Amino acid sequence: MGFKCGIVGLPNVGKSTLFNALTASKNAEAANFPFCTIDPNIGIVDVIDDRLDKLSKLSNSKKKIYTNITFVDIAGLVKGASKGEGLGNKFLSHIREVDAIIHLVRCFDSTNITHVNSKISPSDDLETIKTEIILSDIDVIQKKLEKGKKKLLKEREVEILNEKLNILNDGKEVVINNEEEGKFLSSIGLLSIKPKIIVCNVDEENLSKGNEYTKQIINKYPDEKIINICADIEDQLSSLNKDDKETFMKEIGLNKTGINKLIKEGYDLLKLDTFFTSGPEESRAWTVKKNTPAPKAASVIHTDFEKNFIRAEAVTCEDFIKYGSAEKCKEHGKLRIEGKDYIVKDGDVLYFRVNP
Repeated sequence: MGFKCGIVGLPNVGKSTLFNALTASKNAEAANFPFCTIDPNIGIVDVIDDRLDKLSKLSNSKKKIYTNITFVDIAGLVKGASKGEGLGNKFLSHIREVDAIIHLVRCFDSTNITHVNSKISPSDDLETIKTEIILSDIDVIQKKLEKGKKKLLKEREVEILNEKLNILNDGKEVVINNEEEGKFLSSIGLLSIKPKIIVCNVDEENLSKGNEYTKQIINKYPDEKIINICADIEDQLSSLNKDDKETFMKEIGLNKTGINKLIKEGYDLLKLDTFFTSGPEESRAWTVKKNTPAPKAASVIHTDFEKNFIRAEAVTCEDFIKYGSAEKCKEHGKLRIEGKDYIVKDGDVLYFRVNP
């Protein structure tokens, strides 16, 4: 299990440039006019993890398989998208398929790149996107309530929809109060409930400290996850080999690449953990939700493993690397035998025992 992020923003804010950089591809057309990206571009990116690199080396594995993240570059939204302006309905439908939304806003000045609204105001841009998402959700709920009149919805589902419709009509995004609501609202494709990261696309000069535009976003959205990225720098980094990339990053004082920032924030946002399996055939990273019981984690490897689960042999990644193998960890009393109630932790190296 990886996760899927949709990159959303107004036209000409740098979505396609960022997508190309993140996925190290040149598949997304970047042009100085709206709607150059009609169908969504999709890129699957390995989540590089030095823990897996070390495990693979120690186990002398034939294969090394990282977990991955899928980025979807969705065409620029404009005011009226929820009503079909600028092919908006089609674009909004692509967002429904992602786990999290990256709101990319332009936080740089340029005379060479036009802005769809003729002025740089990232907070206004973000409000445009949020408004269109809210209007789209209102439309979805109203259509569902029509079905409710035909007895196609349960009474509780109608109550939830009416409650959320009132919130949306006040211009606010929907908040999920419990698991029941979450499952139901996710099933009907609401957009405003999706986790979000605001990415400020800045120029190189303002990457580390930000500028008046990034401060505008921080002040208006103090509770949101916000990171600064320079799409142009990320695009340059994507074409360099490992050594040249490290040299370039040192020269400009960059500690982490944009993709590393996004992955970290994405994992935190979606409450994800990584566990590992490691042996001579392969070392592999697996992604699960936080607080996942061992049998459920085993099902990520193979669905039959959950019902046939016997136990898990577990060591921490740190101990595996320190002692060199699961066998050595066992000799030093670091290997644990865990049952069905064990909650998998980030960095666990696991071997599952299952009935044949």
